[in-house]
Amino acid sequence: MQMNTQAVVIGSRDIDEEDRLLTLLSKDYGVIYAYAKSANRLKNKLAPTTELLCYSSFVLFKNKDRYTVDYADSLNMFFGLRKDIEKLSLATYFAELSATIAPHSEGANDFLRLLLNTLHLLEKGKRTGMFLKPVFELRALTMAGYMPNLVACRDCACYESDRMSFLFDSGELLCGDCMSKAAKQPVKALNLPKGVLAAMRHIIYSPFERLFAFELSTEGLQYLGDVIEKYLIYQTEKNYITLDFYKSLL
Repeated sequence: MQMNTQAVVIGSRDIDEEDRLLTLLSKDYGVIYAYAKSANRLKNKLAPTTELLCYSSFVLFKNKDRYTVDYADSLNMFFGLRKDIEKLSLATYFAELSATIAPHSEGANDFLRLLLNTLHLLEKGKRTGMFLKPVFELRALTMAGYMPNLVACRDCACYESDRMSFLFDSGELLCGDCMSKAAKQPVKALNLPKGVLAAMRHIIYSPFERLFAFELSTEGLQYLGDVIEKYLIYQTEKNYITLDFYKSLL
């Protein structure tokens, strides 16, 4: 059965000297795995269009649970990312995270849109990696079913107080009063400054068109990144090799 879809290559592994096994984040089928025959030959038409992070229009052939790439037409190669090792490493981390938490074998248009917009802003330098990393992580987690409840304090429904703590094991908030009254003090709790909490709420609850439209100080962005990274690693129960490499460059 022949199928058509747009997808970003979020993983690529050489099977032998000629063939590749691709991991695709596709608009219509989510994360799927497809064989690209002879893609390692320099003169093969699939060689450039099936590179990691390439966004292409794919014609796939499905036989039972196996996909094979018949044809791919490049839509965006993101050349700018490949010229900067720091940007490339961050983009590769976004790809690994997508492969881990994006839906498999079902539509993933919103996930694909998030990845494409993030890669575009990163490539063009319109937003820094420090800004884009926590935004992508938290929005992706939200779409994947790991959305924290940041509406109000878990115990008293207080929207905001001088002290708000984020419980990254449960994804809940506790205000200062409720935290002090807790019979057992939460171990996995992080204090959230007002600006950081506001940014997290924006990332989770804002419409996509306004997702990247907020400002936070450099110090605030760094703290935001630390909080969300802790939450992500705890919730997904995984250490990301590409994340470790990206952080080694900073």
